[in-house]
Amino acid sequence: MIVAGVGFSSGAAAEEIVALVQRAQREAGHVAQALAAPDFKGDAAVLHEAAQFLRLPLLLVDRAALEAAQNRCATRSPVAARKLGLASVAEACALAGAGAESRLLVARLTDQKTTCALAGDSL
Repeated sequence: MIVAGVGFSSGAAAEEIVALVQRAQREAGHVAQALAAPDFKGDAAVLHEAAQFLRLPLLLVDRAALEAAQNRCATRSPVAARKLGLASVAEACALAGAGAESRLLVARLTDQKTTCALAGDSL
């Protein structure tokens, strides 16, 4: 399974999430089969709007799974580490959502308020 993992700050728009997921898919040459985000963002309307627009099921990743995926992440965000205690959010969401044997297809992409990464379990 190919999973687009996302992270976003308050004030991010659904369109920003959608655009970054589409960019990641273009760069990978693969289409995501699910959208993954941290469960602490699960109530965000922009997340549900983006998943609906992309026609992807939404996977909410719990903190334990995010922490377990940290050692497989390629990039580190000092801001995320300081604010959340997680060095990577989007990559960890993608990797956790795609499974234990997954690998990054596209490392973290960023815009002003959104991050996205793509991971797949076997290609």
